Amino acid sequence: MGERKGVNKYYPPDFNPEKHGSLNRYHNSHPLRERARKLSQGILIIRFEMPYNIWCDGCKNHIGMGVRYNAEKKKVGNYYTTPIYRFRMKCHLCVNYIEMQTDPANCDYVIVSGAQRKEERWDMADNEQVLTTEHEKKQKLETDAMYRLEHGEADRSTLKKALPTLSHIQEAQNAWKDDFALNSMLRKRFREKKKAMLEEEERDQALQAKASLAIPLVPETEDDRLAALLKFHTLDSYEDKQKLKRTEIISRSWFPSTSTSTSSTSKASSVLKKLAQNRRSVPAASSPITVGHLGIVRRRSREVPESPQHMAETLKSGEPRVPAGMAQDRPTSPQDCSQETTELPKNSGPPGQEGSCGDRPQTPPGTSQEAANPQDKAQPCGLSSSLVADYSGSESE
Repeated sequence: MGERKGVNKYYPPDFNPEKHGSLNRYHNSHPLRERARKLSQGILIIRFEMPYNIWCDGCKNHIGMGVRYNAEKKKVGNYYTTPIYRFRMKCHLCVNYIEMQTDPANCDYVIVSGAQRKEERWDMADNEQVLTTEHEKKQKLETDAMYRLEHGEADRSTLKKALPTLSHIQEAQNAWKDDFALNSMLRKRFREKKKAMLEEEERDQALQAKASLAIPLVPETEDDRLAALLKFHTLDSYEDKQKLKRTEIISRSWFPSTSTSTSSTSKASSVLKKLAQNRRSVPAASSPITVGHLGIVRRRSREVPESPQHMAETLKSGEPRVPAGMAQDRPTSPQDCSQETTELPKNSGPPGQEGSCGDRPQTPPGTSQEAANPQDKAQPCGLSSSLVADYSGSESE
């Protein structure tokens, strides 16, 4: 590549090839130019590449393997006939100088000063790598026949142990020998996977457009399929619960059956007792007892034909005639009714035994009780009305 460069191709008029030989001698310069400025000291400037990872002692920064420097190269010794070279370079992050030299005995580089090696070495024997033969063993193999025979037997036994592993590696390499078939299979699998991904993406976009979602969807799992089988029902409303309760009450028998348990019977009896107590307490608290509550109905009394003598006596006396059976149970005049009403609190007998006008409570006119119970209104005591117990619902003997 050097002859293609268009530099230093000018030959001055006083150039003599026999005298100067070359342009470098004519210009009194070295072919390496600045790289050979210390060549008189045995130092040549070269491009050095870092053989492994190190830590700089000056700035404590990490310098990776493969970083290149302009290093000063010089010979410092020999390992047998192999020269040992030392390289001196300046860190690109600080002013510290790093010195390294070759180690022909171990085929490695050794740090002399200015840096520390990042330890990443391993034992070649433990890693089952091919070990280099030492110089002493090499000389012994060349001079000692018995040692050479023993060394050969040890090599053959090592080969027998490693033969299964080597055959397995060879079979694996033969399986990958047909590059075209492997590439076709890989591309086919890639196309199928890409098609499935496009279909899944279209389904996700359709679902997002349908549900107006702006969040990414995750792939479907087995738990999602199990969750789709579950169905959630809302609780019944208040109206539905009331309808169900009414239906149970209507379908329930009025009379307790023998098959029911004692607990349900006791509960039903307690409910009936409470209802009976409430029914008894409501009339006493809200309104007084009337004739209708006692089962007594006011009816028209039967008219009995009277003789002329009785009618004459009635006209003379001016008092209405009362049947003989009812004369003892009711007063003969309105004044007697009022007197009996005033004397009623003094009597200690229970209400309802006397069929008199005083048994009916006195309520002020115009109240709601009169409108609700028109049959309980106070009527004047006369011949055409009487208090008669209603036994029409009972069985006749």
